Amino acid sequence: MATSTATDRAGITDFSRSIIRAYDEMELPVRLYLLAVLLPATLFFIGTIVAAILIDALLFVKLLIPVFGLLALGSAIGYPRLAVDSRRIEMENRFHLFVIHMTVLSTTNIDRMEVIRHLAREEEYGELAAEMQRVVDLVDVWHLSLDDACRRRAKEVPSDSVSDLLERMAYTLNAGQGLDEFLHQEQEVLVEQYSTVYRQSLSNLDVLKDLYLALVISMTFALVFAVVLPLLTGTDPTLTVTLVIVLFVFVQLGFLFVVRAVVPDDPLWYLEEGYRTRTKKIMLGSVLAGVSLSSFFVLIMTLVSFNVLPGQSYIHRLPLLLYLPLATSPLLIPGVVFWHEERKTFNRDRAFPNFIRALGTSESARQSTTSEVLSTLRSKDFGPLTENVDDLYCRLNMRLSTEKSWRYFTGDASSFLIQKFSEMYLVGREMGGGPKRLGELISNNMSEIINLREERQQQTMTLIGVLYGITVASAFAFYIGLELAVMLSSFDIDTGGQNIGGGLIHTEQYDILVLRYLLVLVLIFNALISSLMLRVADGGHFGNSYIHFTALLWLGAVTGAATERLVDALITIDL
Repeated sequence: MATSTATDRAGITDFSRSIIRAYDEMELPVRLYLLAVLLPATLFFIGTIVAAILIDALLFVKLLIPVFGLLALGSAIGYPRLAVDSRRIEMENRFHLFVIHMTVLSTTNIDRMEVIRHLAREEEYGELAAEMQRVVDLVDVWHLSLDDACRRRAKEVPSDSVSDLLERMAYTLNAGQGLDEFLHQEQEVLVEQYSTVYRQSLSNLDVLKDLYLALVISMTFALVFAVVLPLLTGTDPTLTVTLVIVLFVFVQLGFLFVVRAVVPDDPLWYLEEGYRTRTKKIMLGSVLAGVSLSSFFVLIMTLVSFNVLPGQSYIHRLPLLLYLPLATSPLLIPGVVFWHEERKTFNRDRAFPNFIRALGTSESARQSTTSEVLSTLRSKDFGPLTENVDDLYCRLNMRLSTEKSWRYFTGDASSFLIQKFSEMYLVGREMGGGPKRLGELISNNMSEIINLREERQQQTMTLIGVLYGITVASAFAFYIGLELAVMLSSFDIDTGGQNIGGGLIHTEQYDILVLRYLLVLVLIFNALISSLMLRVADGGHFGNSYIHFTALLWLGAVTGAATERLVDALITIDL
């Protein structure tokens, strides 16, 4: 017991020290942060406590108000630590590509400082590129040796993986070993380490899924109580429902950001800027069509509702809940298009390792140019990538520059991994790297990433089932509570000017129409945040969330409408 207590105290002490250290590592001066952020957050928290004491409301409502102030204060205190963690996460998310890129460059005919300089110019690596630039500055400006510069920066970086790499690289370079030999020895270990971290992140997502399920169920019951409880207390149900809805949205937004921080940053898409590919044209056209049709449906239904256009008798036959999903149904058009294009991009990723290995082996065996090798490979079956390979050969055969040809190839493929690995292969070949060695290196690493993505897809499918199930259960509970309040508020319980039960039931404060609109807002926010959460979880294009948004909206609306009809039918039978 004493050992456990000592361990807990040590953990709290380490956590406190990490927060204090994070304040020192901020770009903003500590004194300015305290005055501009922390002090107003503290005053806001004190103000919420005072407001909770002075306001005349339920104890539940009084407790909710300081919670918002506490959230603001906690966010202000923990933000510097979150900023440091964001740097660490950004480094670790690109660390595997960074190491592969460094390994590819090390196999060429350039010296090791040119490798570091080249990586420092790669803006896509973010914090890793900035860290390499610091190493370059230490060497060029302060005239340190490369191993001393790496050792010095290893003590400053927030990521343990990057720190270990720099420390080992400093020791190896100081011992006289070549950079390429060191990186090839470390390659297998680093890939295994990346796979372990990736799978651990997926395991954390599984834990978050269970926690999210528990919290949303709790918030669902809280919302039901907020609808029904004013019958007994006489408080304004609109106020209680609004407060619970705000807290419900905050919980969902919080989980969206947590999932964003936990899952690996492994994007699927790469959309070339300044080059309008066929895929981009199709996706843009589908978005315009879906949004235009949806806006048109909203306009028509609004005009019919206000009797500007005929057909009001028909539209009022539909349940009120179905108006919104009907109006947003055209958004399925871009959703289906994005989903179809995303599947094609994913299949291209699967075919690319075989293509790049065959290209490198053939170039090495035949000692010929890429164009001559592609004249043979273009007849091979590389699945969805075959058309892109044929286009690459045609552009190279037309004497278009090699860089532009590969740029159009990666733009048409629309894949982030294909873009990065194609760029690595092209730069490696231009700098004198062996094609067979480059092809095998890139193929093996990309195959490992594809296998990890398959596991991520399985986790995402499980999350989809959970979110869809939560939507049905929540909508059912919401409208059961609302219909119970409607039923009780519709009863005539006054007799001779006196309220039955000594005023135990209060129905006069209910505005049922406002409550219905508030619950519709809950369904909209749930569909929106859940669809975005699914896109964050699987790393796909956010345009693909149109499908889930529309489907979740339909699911919640149909469940709510069916619940209303079911309760009305039961009341009719009893009467």
